[in-house]
Amino acid sequence: MRFLCDEMLVRLARLLRAAGYDAAMAEPGAPDAALLARAVEEDRILLTRDKRLAAHPGALLVEGRGSTEEATLLAARLPIDWRRAPFTRCVVDNAPLRPAAAAEIARMPRSAQEKPGPFRVCPLCGRLYWPGSHVQRMAARLQSLAGL
Repeated sequence: MRFLCDEMLVRLARLLRAAGYDAAMAEPGAPDAALLARAVEEDRILLTRDKRLAAHPGALLVEGRGSTEEATLLAARLPIDWRRAPFTRCVVDNAPLRPAAAAEIARMPRSAQEKPGPFRVCPLCGRLYWPGSHVQRMAARLQSLAGL
């Protein structure tokens, strides 16, 4: 499953990306027709909080308060596996991550370099990823969502 999240679902998109899903973000202020066309063109499920927009085929209304409740309600409607492929996509720009080269690992904090890895990098934005405390917290959150 591939997703297109409207601009009100930034945090849900990041959670989906952390779980390994391709979750693109809509351009801010994009008209409904453009969102629907992009979803069809890119074979994505359009996730939205807009009830009018959700009435169209291929769109799904996301309800709930906060990203955890949104994620829980979404998983009740779709077969979301929150442990699918964790930490394989950039949570910022959605690009698939690649293994970090030695020179990239050298740019990480010393405490991160001492960890066992994996060390990854986003090929688009250059953001570095390592198994630090943020990853541990996010992994626990994904595990919690998987258990619901």
